[in-house]
Amino acid sequence: MLQETPLRSVAAGVPGEGQHPRAARPFFLLSDIHLSEAIPHTVAAFEHFIRVTAEQADSVFILGDLFEYWVGDDMLVEPFVARIAALLHTLSERGIALYIMHGNRDFLLGKRFMKAAGAIWLPDPFVITAFGIRVALAHGDGLCTADHGYQMFRRFARNRFAQMLFLASPFRWRQKLAENMRAKSEHGRMRPVSLKYDVAPKAVAALFKASKTATIIHGHTHLPARHREPGGMRWVLPDWDLDHGAHRGGYLRIDADGIRALPLG
Repeated sequence: MLQETPLRSVAAGVPGEGQHPRAARPFFLLSDIHLSEAIPHTVAAFEHFIRVTAEQADSVFILGDLFEYWVGDDMLVEPFVARIAALLHTLSERGIALYIMHGNRDFLLGKRFMKAAGAIWLPDPFVITAFGIRVALAHGDGLCTADHGYQMFRRFARNRFAQMLFLASPFRWRQKLAENMRAKSEHGRMRPVSLKYDVAPKAVAALFKASKTATIIHGHTHLPARHREPGGMRWVLPDWDLDHGAHRGGYLRIDADGIRALPLG
């Protein structure tokens, strides 16, 4: 099935819409930052975004793949990970809500991390109402239904029993496995070379119908764009990479003027 959990609206749960002193402030959405110590310039850009850019926001939504990989919340013992969690926690300390959705690389982010980061987990997909606009949010990998091999892996990897078995294995073994997989995929930054790896039109149409929205925002494909679909507008978030070749990155801003794609500042 396309949906892992029933779509629910957080119109009454997300700060904004006249319920919060910061209600006039915008919502910022980003994804696919793929944080790791191997990409220091990207990490620095993310730190600037959280410390400076996000100060304008009411809420920040990270729609998956915050980290390059995540093999369990015991990764919080790593100084780099603890530093990122502490950085994210400064958002809630400043009255800025943080919402995090699982991606295809960090779907094992759990309650311990969410608490350390001061974040609220969002299921995929999810519907919010922002400045009167109903928006369906997704990471995007669930929409790539033409990639049958990946979808089989996705169903297996999201199985709770399979996750329990994996998380019960030694931490260093899990970490080494993830590092090996990352090396094989060139640090996880290979661009799709086939329509097989992009979203499927039927899956997009199904999400428009199920969510009863005319706007979808997702990441995952690393193909940032705004698409006018039969069911409405589909925005694709960019991946972030300031360490390999041409710089990539950016975010979406939702405010009273609508939705805009903005570069990293």
